[in-house]
Amino acid sequence: QVQLVESGGASVQAGGSLRLSCAASRSDFRIFSFWSMGWYRQAPGKQRELVATITIARSTDYADSVKGRFTISRDTAKNTVYLQMNSLKPEDTAVYFCNAVVSLGSIPYWGQGTQVTVSS
Repeated sequence: QVQLVESGGASVQAGGSLRLSCAASRSDFRIFSFWSMGWYRQAPGKQRELVATITIARSTDYADSVKGRFTISRDTAKNTVYLQMNSLKPEDTAVYFCNAVVSLGSIPYWGQGTQVTVSS
């Protein structure tokens, strides 16, 4: 019903910046938009963790580790969510996954992930 496609992952030096994008396409046109879209990440040997989310009302939530460095935004008309990542650190290295939730409490959709590697 919904496909999420991430882009923008790359290898960068510490202190650099990246912008991730995630575009949602839907085959079920009863889905007009997503209540929440967000980004999670998973580093090798670690569990997947929240990075940032944004609701359709533009309410945002960030992991403490990225506050002040990352900014999430969305284009509701395009069903696209972005993650601007500045002042990147080696500990930000992970596969970043896009997430979309149609309504509160519904099962989320996930993208395939995009690799971000930050070298010191």
